[in-house]
Amino acid sequence: MTRPPPSARTTPRRTRGPLVVGAVSVVAAIATALGHALLNPSPAPSPSASASASPRFPSANPSSAPAPLRPPLHRELGGALGEADGAVPDGVTVLDDGIPAVANLDPDLLSALRRAARGAARDGVEFAVNSGWRSPEYQDQLLRKAIARYGSEAEAARWVATARTSPHVSGDAVDIGPADATEWLSEHGAGYGLCQTYRNEPWHYELRTEAIDRGCPRMYADPTQDPRMRK
Repeated sequence: MTRPPPSARTTPRRTRGPLVVGAVSVVAAIATALGHALLNPSPAPSPSASASASPRFPSANPSSAPAPLRPPLHRELGGALGEADGAVPDGVTVLDDGIPAVANLDPDLLSALRRAARGAARDGVEFAVNSGWRSPEYQDQLLRKAIARYGSEAEAARWVATARTSPHVSGDAVDIGPADATEWLSEHGAGYGLCQTYRNEPWHYELRTEAIDRGCPRMYADPTQDPRMRK
């Protein structure tokens, strides 16, 4: 067998070392990068952030969740109307006869509220009057505010009645707060003839004397379901 010339035997030995070293370096670099990626994964984008950032991610189906309660509008008039029209300053209770919003309530409703307030006080709960009697002008302004907020008369009607139909204007309704007071009334109010009228307004109470013996009538979903609003 003929031996190859020296150049043929020595060339592979000269190049094998650098090639192997280079390959090992590449493999080591790839392993380092993979290890870093595994130890420090990039956070997945938040679904809520994606939904808010792109119209391609629609929000959850609104029909699958109850509509959120919206607070009353009577605190948002910015002092445009005064106490004589039914505006209520902070801290008013059912005992404040000097406030027209309280003093102009139907006498039977006010009497029932005060009896209930005494019962609630024994449980450490105080009734605050957020809104009571209102003048027609005040009610009209509330309705305009509601239309601006909700974008249509039809949607506003779910929250604010007209001056002609509102039980606030007639003195037959009161909005009570805070939350512990409405919770107390939801449990004990029927015993005083005080009933929540609308399911979407847990603060809105009216007098139903028959409730003392038979319990409160079924609530309307909102004012648009109330036959009185269609007069």
